[in-house]
Amino acid sequence: MQQDFEIGATAISSLHLPRSGQGYLSSFKIDHIAQAAVGISALSAALVDTVRDESPLRAVEVHSGHASVEYRSDSLYTLNGERPRAELDPIGGLHETSHGYVRVHDALPNHRNGMLKLLNLSHDASRDEVAGAIGEWTKLVLERAAYENKLAVYALRTYAEWDALPQAKALPDCPISVGRLREGGSSGAPAHMLQNSDRCLRGLRVLELSRVIAAPAAGRTLAAHGVDVLWVTSPNLPSLPAIDIDTSRGKRSIQLDLNQPAAHAKLVELIQDCDVFLQSYRPGAIATRGFGPSDLVAINPNIICANLSAFGTTGPWADRRGFDSLVQTCSGMNVSEAAYFGNLGGEVARPLPCQALDHTSGYFLATGIAAAVYKRATEGGAWQVDVSLAGTMKYLRSLGQVMPLPGTGLADEHASDCYFEESESGFGMLRAVRHAASVQGAKPGWDYMPKPLGSDEPQWL
Repeated sequence: MQQDFEIGATAISSLHLPRSGQGYLSSFKIDHIAQAAVGISALSAALVDTVRDESPLRAVEVHSGHASVEYRSDSLYTLNGERPRAELDPIGGLHETSHGYVRVHDALPNHRNGMLKLLNLSHDASRDEVAGAIGEWTKLVLERAAYENKLAVYALRTYAEWDALPQAKALPDCPISVGRLREGGSSGAPAHMLQNSDRCLRGLRVLELSRVIAAPAAGRTLAAHGVDVLWVTSPNLPSLPAIDIDTSRGKRSIQLDLNQPAAHAKLVELIQDCDVFLQSYRPGAIATRGFGPSDLVAINPNIICANLSAFGTTGPWADRRGFDSLVQTCSGMNVSEAAYFGNLGGEVARPLPCQALDHTSGYFLATGIAAAVYKRATEGGAWQVDVSLAGTMKYLRSLGQVMPLPGTGLADEHASDCYFEESESGFGMLRAVRHAASVQGAKPGWDYMPKPLGSDEPQWL
């Protein structure tokens, strides 16, 4: 532990975080956490490079303005000059109940259709009809009913209400957990990681089973440092094309139907030769398919298991599904943000100006994975990495809040052209935010651009 502390203290001197650019209009320190999260993910990758090549630690630099813009990368890119269309949200958002408010997440059709069924409404019910039906419930009763029906609905809470919950007390203070799964085994960097390479993690193999933003952003970040990321999706599950185009940069895309024995066997084969298994399905869901941590170690004794969850690994909510906007809602963040803005227009809740929990959690997860690769290279064994949206929320909240200054706020016109790059993709010409981190002598970037799901062969490079 003392040695790790000394390494960290030395490494941090190689990280440079100059302030630049426009900030977010928020009471929360989104700009600060964005710059720091991108920075430590790149620094962690550079540390792995020192083990692989026994070379000096490379200098890492992240400008605050660029990092803040990258936190909106999913909404700022263009395809053939056109902005992405927003995902459908016909019944989602904040609704008033007979006692308090709830937020409904309906970006995925199974959640939307399930909510309509719970409310005894038809599949073509209007938003007004949904609002009327929700008004007959209380917020906590509806939240519980939604959980029992595998839906994504949470009550709007104040900090005091959230802090009184056992789940709030169960969250660790550190948002990144790295723990050992198995002792022993060979140490050193994997043989397929190329020495003296152009990127810090060139050749590392990551098998990614993820959806939405946080975990896909982790895979995208690792890919920027040279990781061979195989993104596995299912032909049986809905996708989010507008988001997927942004987060799939740098990855190869394969589809496997795990209900089919041949596809299940193929995933096992890929796991045998991978370094990291990254997943973000509801806790326990992937384990029912035979891919829990103990299963993965049995398949690959040197594997790193990385997990993104909504509410962490312990506490009564550990098995619950959730998304960035819902964690903001139930944890008190939205109520506090509205209060800092003076509850303008009578608003009871004010969402953050970007998906800050998603993006921060993605960079934290990439950091934890790089840390686990470093630990495996120096100590051997198998490792587990855990990051949760709620844990990230707790850390962001711990940084404190400030009164927003008039006239601030990241606007599209402040997203400088120098933050963008253009490449031909499988969908046309893509103009998107390039990665905000600079690494001396190992410039991050993406070798692959987005393409239709399942376009690649299920094999390692």
